[in-house]
Amino acid sequence: MPRTNPCDSGVRSGRMAKAEQLADAAAVVHEFASEAADIADAYLTLCVHAGIAGGDVICCARLGEYSRGENHSEAVKLLATVDWNGSRRLQVLLDMKTRAGCSHTPVSREQVTRAGRAMDGLLRAAREAQ
Repeated sequence: MPRTNPCDSGVRSGRMAKAEQLADAAAVVHEFASEAADIADAYLTLCVHAGIAGGDVICCARLGEYSRGENHSEAVKLLATVDWNGSRRLQVLLDMKTRAGCSHTPVSREQVTRAGRAMDGLLRAAREAQ
């Protein structure tokens, strides 16, 4: 059984603020890099964490709870119960998380583009869900 935390409007607005802050940081990193490849891993990591927070907001708004487990696949499954497209976007981000944050291999331009789109979609849905 997935582990969840209950949430109220305070938790929801806090998670939304965190999602926006991470997305803003991702935009700044992307904008000021001299070469896209120089910041691809950092940008993608920020997108992942912004997307996770956005997914939490959606779950909070629609279910009154969000996933708290270390296994992010539980968050994807919980999100899928209320936002199938959002769960797909979150899975896209999570699939790239390890490569961006823990691997010696940099992420590709295509992955950077996909991460930005997935994050943007999750944040749009989170704003609408609020």
